[in-house]
Amino acid sequence: MTQIRSLFATRLYQASLSDHGKIDTAELEASCYSIADDDEAGQEWCEANGYPGYTSYASLTDLPWRFPIFADLVTALDAHVAAFARDLEFDLGDRGLVLEDIWINILPEGGSHGSHIHPHSVISGTTYVAMPGGTSALKLEDPRLPMMMAAPTRNRECREELKSFIYVTPEAGEVLLWESWLRHEVPMNMAEDDRISVSFNYRWD
Repeated sequence: MTQIRSLFATRLYQASLSDHGKIDTAELEASCYSIADDDEAGQEWCEANGYPGYTSYASLTDLPWRFPIFADLVTALDAHVAAFARDLEFDLGDRGLVLEDIWINILPEGGSHGSHIHPHSVISGTTYVAMPGGTSALKLEDPRLPMMMAAPTRNRECREELKSFIYVTPEAGEVLLWESWLRHEVPMNMAEDDRISVSFNYRWD
């Protein structure tokens, strides 16, 4: 009897942020712009490093302290991450997954964010604040890709679990979570308006 199984799953969590607490996305968007306008160090870092738009990744580490809306956001994210950890069946022992860092991303028309992973953390993710029509999806890469040197390409309409790349276009108010070793990128924003998101890492502590 022939049996074919799918092994070594890569899990992707997608949910409405409001499943674990009400977050005012309009207030969150206004707060992102307010912080970006005031963060001269972040603006200088973006300019020096050729980063399109704005990110607070290299400049601010205290967003939940600066604006109460971010403290509320972290409370909701904690619950989402806990739910994802249960799905992953992690044995965390007497330690938990705690927020390591959280940062704002404002990507204007023509901006992109190259392929990368998030070392030194366990779960990473993004919650989406503004996703204008035509903006870029999140591109996720099969982590086995470097080992497929001689493999033929897949059929264009192959099953999702067999694709080399997956594109996910979340809506504003949604959150995506993945294990931090999963390589991902944000292709060029083709929309005229800003693509705004808040990204974060959780470590095992």
